[in-house]
Amino acid sequence: MTALQQAISDAATALAAAGIDSARTDAEQLAAHVIGVDRGRLRFADPEPDFLDEYRTLIGRRAQRIPLQHLVGSAAFGPVTLTVGPGVFIPRPETEALLEWAQAVAVRPGGVIVDLCTGSGALALALASYRPDARVIAVERSAEALRYARANVDGSAVELVRADVTDRDVLAGLTGEVDLVVANPPYIPDGADLEPEVAEHDPHDALFGGPDGMAVIAPIVELASRLLRPGGRLGVEHDDTTSAATAERFGAAGVFTDIAARRDLAGRFRFVTAVRS
Repeated sequence: MTALQQAISDAATALAAAGIDSARTDAEQLAAHVIGVDRGRLRFADPEPDFLDEYRTLIGRRAQRIPLQHLVGSAAFGPVTLTVGPGVFIPRPETEALLEWAQAVAVRPGGVIVDLCTGSGALALALASYRPDARVIAVERSAEALRYARANVDGSAVELVRADVTDRDVLAGLTGEVDLVVANPPYIPDGADLEPEVAEHDPHDALFGGPDGMAVIAPIVELASRLLRPGGRLGVEHDDTTSAATAERFGAAGVFTDIAARRDLAGRFRFVTAVRS
């Protein structure tokens, strides 16, 4: 075993003892980050003499349950890599199921896509990379999250709008003009038990959606019913305990058809979609 392999093995043991399920993966990713190579090329790496000091410092911070993405400063989401850190929600693999659905939705050339509660800009930027002929607008109310979103969409065609999606007048000039609305809003019911990486490091306002998790979803459905053109599509992520409540909210709007509860990559009901009638 080389010195690098031993360091990674020791780090994985320490992370596992700290209760981290992805201990080996995280140990390898942090080693690759310090060395400056892709994780897949670690076995070919030749670390600098000061590698161990920096590596052990990062492993110690990860053992304190600081998110891996905060330590490396980035998070992968679909086809894009986003700058993330304290103050912005870290995009999750669960949301990639919503992204895959949205990518399959027919959008007219020059059509409009709106990403509500964009956070780091993950969905907006991924969809813009997939549909360069569409106008993509991302809405976020948090000034801190928008700081990351601006960095992430820099050089792209994504338009950022600072607004609260619970405001009935958001994007008033686009009423009846939007082809696709997607949203990954705050939806966790208040009081839910969360991993330390989430509870202590993701912004509270990006996580919790009231006692039943529906406080932001409900106005999003109302807003989307105004924004979407006939035949336009809506997809909203929700807590895995509120699929039925989200679908019911879609139905109560009275303007959606083909309401469907859909599963994430782990097989859990994760988002609801519908067509504007």
